[in-house]
Amino acid sequence: MKKLCTIDANTLQSVDYEPISFLVEDLLPPGLHLLAGAPKIGKSWLALWLCLQVAQGQPLWNFSTRPCEVLYLCLEDSFQRIQSRLFDLTEDAPSTLHFAVMSEQLHNGLVDQMEHFLQEHPATGLVVIDTLQRIRSTGNEANPYANDYRDIGVLKALADRHRIAVLLVHHLRKMNDDDPMNMISGTTGLSGATDSNFVLRKSKRRENTATLYCTGRDIAYRELSLEFSSETHVWNLLSDDGEQTGQPAGRIIFLLSALMREQSEICVPAKGLLEKIDPDGIEGFSPNSVSRQIRKSVAALRHSGISVTFRKSNGERLICLRRVDRVDNSPTRNIVPIDPVEEAVEDDAPGSAARKSSS
Repeated sequence: MKKLCTIDANTLQSVDYEPISFLVEDLLPPGLHLLAGAPKIGKSWLALWLCLQVAQGQPLWNFSTRPCEVLYLCLEDSFQRIQSRLFDLTEDAPSTLHFAVMSEQLHNGLVDQMEHFLQEHPATGLVVIDTLQRIRSTGNEANPYANDYRDIGVLKALADRHRIAVLLVHHLRKMNDDDPMNMISGTTGLSGATDSNFVLRKSKRRENTATLYCTGRDIAYRELSLEFSSETHVWNLLSDDGEQTGQPAGRIIFLLSALMREQSEICVPAKGLLEKIDPDGIEGFSPNSVSRQIRKSVAALRHSGISVTFRKSNGERLICLRRVDRVDNSPTRNIVPIDPVEEAVEDDAPGSAARKSSS
């Protein structure tokens, strides 16, 4: 009998894991993801633009991307149609974006084909499969949940093994539901086994606006209001309700950046760190919330020029911060941290609208 591989909680809290390296910051981490929408709603335009932006390291709306090679399996299209769509989006498509219009099915050679591609292109970070149904074979109709979960499991194992993001384009069921995630076609074996789910939904078919509902294990729930441009063929961002939930982390980064401008290194418990960045207690943070926000912001702090490690000494857990050279993986990275509180105050100040319009 093979023994379980276990780790105790105390040891687990002492392990320094690498922060999640998002393909699209705060939106698309490595793992298996599902993008679902009604037929002909514009899912493929969104998927193609996503591939272009990631392959070029260009922002996706307000989210920075990590440049890498990309594979797009356009299994419902021809190369001629893809060429036409590419010219609609750009005149200068990158050689790091690859296409295929035919593939084997999931349990009959597809995984081997993907493994071979990843071996030839080790810089690949994103694979998009459009659509999921095109790679599936007839399963056990007596147990559709098991069939869905098995198919998803194979693809998730591949994504985790190579630490890449695999995005499956899928359809919605016709029946409406108050929860958009319940409209994903198939059983919960599909939506429950993925790392993230995205649902693109219009309120009316003829409208050019839609909402992208986003939920996942490593991302915060958010709703993005989008508008499709018939001129550029791009889904433009109108609003993002997730911006409201991002302020605490932004505030922590601002406070720590100010602290580390005064000293090059510090290693203290969360309570001691809180006393340094908020001696009067006006921020409303607790030691636990400070520690939690720092752990979630390790990558963002590193890009701001602050490395973070955690260690245990004399029974206390210490947060260790050190000034380092700033990391710059995208054009949006070399930005001086902005105080979100001061920015909000300035926006509400008399004459702020006039200043913005004049600028």
